[in-house]
Amino acid sequence: MTTDNHDRNLVERLAESSLREQRTRRRWGTFFKFIMLIYVLALTAAYFVHTPNISNHGPHAAVIDINGVIEASGSNSAVNINAALRNAFEAESAKGVILRINSPGGSAVESNRIYRELLRLRNKYPQKKVYAVAGDFCASGGYYIAAATDEIYVDDNSLVGSIGVIFSSFGFVETMEKLGVSRRVQTGGENKNMFDPFSPQSEEERTRIDNIVSVIHDNFQEAVRQGRGDRLTAHPDIFSGAIFVGEHNVRLGLADGLGDTGYVARDVIGVDYTISYTPRDWTDEIFSHFSRGVTQVLFQQRLIL
Repeated sequence: MTTDNHDRNLVERLAESSLREQRTRRRWGTFFKFIMLIYVLALTAAYFVHTPNISNHGPHAAVIDINGVIEASGSNSAVNINAALRNAFEAESAKGVILRINSPGGSAVESNRIYRELLRLRNKYPQKKVYAVAGDFCASGGYYIAAATDEIYVDDNSLVGSIGVIFSSFGFVETMEKLGVSRRVQTGGENKNMFDPFSPQSEEERTRIDNIVSVIHDNFQEAVRQGRGDRLTAHPDIFSGAIFVGEHNVRLGLADGLGDTGYVARDVIGVDYTISYTPRDWTDEIFSHFSRGVTQVLFQQRLIL
């Protein structure tokens, strides 16, 4: 009799254990289904927010933000900004384009590619004007891009300019000598390790780097001269890499006036509405939606378990 009770209890415990495992599997299955659903919804949302829907809008100013460092990856790349510019210029209901720039600069290559595309689009759509509005910074690569617009507007406190090029690195040769560490490097090509911070820099290498920086600086200066034309004054500090503030930029010819996005849209372009054409990084959109959804699901799941 005792043996029968023991066997019965064992069977009951095994059955209860099996039921608990099934419930756990069902809960985790529900959890992962929610995760996949959120991922699909986030992907769909990112697709629809990537390009503005302007089909139902009337006359407006197309606004494109360049906020932060200009680089080959992310929303401030030439690929993304140029795609947004093409959308803005091609949109019949967009009566003007505003580049809202709040950038300290970045890649010379990406800045030049955006600059060139702006010139191409201005030539292709001469009836549509494009304006730059400076934020806290419109400097270096940011100003490189702004120089390709029809007009530039700044705030009283906007820092503008920095028309120069910088190449910086570190040298650890003396530190390595003090530590008793020697550098062992083999190259195919005598200038291959020219930027190596652990090797001494020769005069020839320094001259080569100076030449590279000078070429890029010359290109920058030519872009500004071509973009600003006769408005630019002959001030000796304009191309020195100096930064100027507010209305001083207007006096130097680096800007055309004081004003913000609303002023340019309303009083310069002549429209009451603005629509953002700013490109969005799909990965950022997906991650943002996905992470919020996961947090919600985890919280709900914790309440259920």
